[in-house]
Amino acid sequence: MIFKAVGDDRPYPDHGLTTARDWAAVAPRTVRLDQLTTTKSHLDLQSLLAEDSTFFGDLFAHVVAFRGELYLEDGLHRALRSALQGRTIIHARVLELASDGSVPDLSSTVNT
Repeated sequence: MIFKAVGDDRPYPDHGLTTARDWAAVAPRTVRLDQLTTTKSHLDLQSLLAEDSTFFGDLFAHVVAFRGELYLEDGLHRALRSALQGRTIIHARVLELASDGSVPDLSSTVNT
């Protein structure tokens, strides 16, 4: 099994991070693929196979940690490509939500 589970939605509250600049405040780290639950059950094959799939976006997948679970919000094609290449981890920006769904203050971690 590649992922812990395959989901079809986001089981956590809206966190408000919508742009690459918002996510840039979250430091990347490694995450095991088998600890991730996807928030999408469908993948655009063109995104998976495109050589420049990360050219216009964040180089890191976006993961939300909520109530002890890790949810792959963006970067399904990166994660699957890593699995197909035999890797078991990816580099991702992991946003840690509080159990009530509140977002931590990221202003102190913004890279300027």
